[in-house]
Amino acid sequence: MKIFFNLLNAETTTQQNVLTDIANDPSKAGSTLLDWWQELDLINKFIDKIPTIVVAVFFFIAGFAVAKFAGKLVVKALEKKHVDPSVYNFIRRIVTASIKLFVVMTVASMFFDLSSFLAAIGGAGLAAGLGLQASVSQFASGLQILINHPFKTGDFVEVNGISGSVSDIRFMNTVITTADNKRIIIPNAHITSNHIINYSAENKRLVNLNFGISYSDDIAKAKQVILDIAYAEELILKDPEPKVFVNSHEASAVQLVAKIWCNTENYWDTYFMMQEKVKLAFDENGISIPFNQLDVHIHQ
Repeated sequence: MKIFFNLLNAETTTQQNVLTDIANDPSKAGSTLLDWWQELDLINKFIDKIPTIVVAVFFFIAGFAVAKFAGKLVVKALEKKHVDPSVYNFIRRIVTASIKLFVVMTVASMFFDLSSFLAAIGGAGLAAGLGLQASVSQFASGLQILINHPFKTGDFVEVNGISGSVSDIRFMNTVITTADNKRIIIPNAHITSNHIINYSAENKRLVNLNFGISYSDDIAKAKQVILDIAYAEELILKDPEPKVFVNSHEASAVQLVAKIWCNTENYWDTYFMMQEKVKLAFDENGISIPFNQLDVHIHQ
């Protein structure tokens, strides 16, 4: 009866509609009152959730702003480490996407119980991780190469007996082009688990050249001929200065070693140039480069 009298005094449209429905069909009074009460309950629950909704909206907006800012910080950190610029956007997207996913899951947990959902996601992730273990290893190795920066695109490297110029650094593998223009694709896990020789890491390199002269030739003269060529060539650095030493006494020749320095990009030009010019200079100065000799003694 109390509910009925409250309805008689109602001024809102909803309450008037309820009264109208009851008047038209008194047999539905119970269900109509129940529906009206449920609507009021939903409204009350919504009002109770308003503070939570405000916090969720604020956290959502702030979280996405933090994700964008974190992406910019990651790019700056990679620039300081001189990481290849081609990976900036990829790593930035991973960072921002991870933060945004965390924000979305946190906001959703304010309204729903996500424990079952997270357990299912965890199980699926574990199964996928076991199935893609090799791929994950390659990907992790790719990140290690890009962050630690043992070499960059264009460097001449040697990995486990394979040498060539680095053409492309990918997340799963690295492409190397050999001196005879062969394209070799090496898995990144294979690179990080082996020794890496980077011939382009320093701006200058030592060129070791061996020349054999006859035992009857003048050693001092041969050394001076080599030094004269070295000091006259622009490709050869004068600091450190070129040096020539007697390296060993072989069966058929005295081995001289010339130690000269050049810029890294001029290594092979310097090597081949010296090989040719020293041979021509030896010929002009009567210095012989002997063949292997074998003395045969015949006993009667």
